[in-house]
Amino acid sequence: MWGNVRHIRRHKHSEICFIPNPGRFFHSLQVLYHSSADDSYKDALPREWYEKKLPVLTKLTRALKDVDLVDGKLEDTNGVIIYDDRIKQKMQAFKSLARIFIGSPSIQQKLKEQQQRFKFPAFATETEREPLVVNSLTKVCNFLDISAQQRKVVRTTVCSQVTQYRIWRGALDDILNGLKEEVDWLLEHGETRVTRQGLKLGEQVILSCLKYLSESSVSFEAESSTSWMRPVPARNAKANASAKWEDVLDMVNDVRRYLEHDEESTVLYHLGKLVSMKEGLLQIKDVFLDNTIGFREVRHQEHLVFRKLSKMLGSPSPCLFTLVMYFLYGRVRDIEVDLCGGFHKEKSEFLCLTMGRILTSTDEKMLERGIKQLDRALGLFEFVWETAGMKETLNLQGHLWCLGAEERSITYRGKTFFLHDLSL
Repeated sequence: MWGNVRHIRRHKHSEICFIPNPGRFFHSLQVLYHSSADDSYKDALPREWYEKKLPVLTKLTRALKDVDLVDGKLEDTNGVIIYDDRIKQKMQAFKSLARIFIGSPSIQQKLKEQQQRFKFPAFATETEREPLVVNSLTKVCNFLDISAQQRKVVRTTVCSQVTQYRIWRGALDDILNGLKEEVDWLLEHGETRVTRQGLKLGEQVILSCLKYLSESSVSFEAESSTSWMRPVPARNAKANASAKWEDVLDMVNDVRRYLEHDEESTVLYHLGKLVSMKEGLLQIKDVFLDNTIGFREVRHQEHLVFRKLSKMLGSPSPCLFTLVMYFLYGRVRDIEVDLCGGFHKEKSEFLCLTMGRILTSTDEKMLERGIKQLDRALGLFEFVWETAGMKETLNLQGHLWCLGAEERSITYRGKTFFLHDLSL
């Protein structure tokens, strides 16, 4: 039934062993999960079915211990990215099966008995147990039922914050450095079947782009009252006099062309983030990017970047969302949750937002990572809610699920997180 053993290095002193499962098993779980959206099918699942599938869930839990799918990336508890599509497929099968268990009559009955703690029914409907990937402000506004007028306020306010030059540069640098790490790993550990030429060319362009940005940056002492009088640097002035953001756009196009030709380009998480930045680069391609011009001119060019981006990027923009994530958390990441939860209202005074995560273990590191990921997700929705100027207080709740977990609640950064057991 099981295939050959697959070893993925976690760090230099230990290895994690995974046993991949045949594709047929994963497909059957995925079909079952999506079919369960049909109420008649869901009602047809007797307790015996859950009892029969419990050993399968247990096996998957043990095989994937200390591994999680975090914001689109498969990682161990030390934050090391694991590049293996079979393990990722196995993780997706585990989470799909876990969602079915959360919808089982016995677990739903336990949640109903604890409803007084939650104030609202938690994950009682099929739609609340669906996964959620947040990649735009529009999706957040839709979830929170924010009006069109308030959405304009959100976009205007957010753009004035996240399109600042330092945020733009910081996000771009973070993406390029992250992509470089991914390419370096594939060059070192990639299988022989992978064409390496594209990876090597892509790596060269990434390094050139990072160097180009570094050499084109300008740093003046903020406290110097006469910094505007600084003369134009003579060194390399002629060579860099015409440097523009269009040059960076060309490099991004080259990186995309080289890396998308590789068989493993789909595992390059940061490549998609870099492509999302193209929208902004197209808007500022005529703006100068140069450290050979005077201080006041440099500040003028930086203001042009801010003005063009804030004017042209809209709420559905992946580029704007990328900048929001860097602005809020200092890193470029997606926001993904295993259970989208719900947005509950009680009259007009109390509102509650719930979201959930499914974990493979309750190890301290795993639990901490799960809570932090939910905290980021809930924090993003809270940020948009407050930016929209909503008067009602938004109560935030996170729910974590793991087989064999001890039921308890945890408070983190003012939010309440409930730990649940997946057992029947």
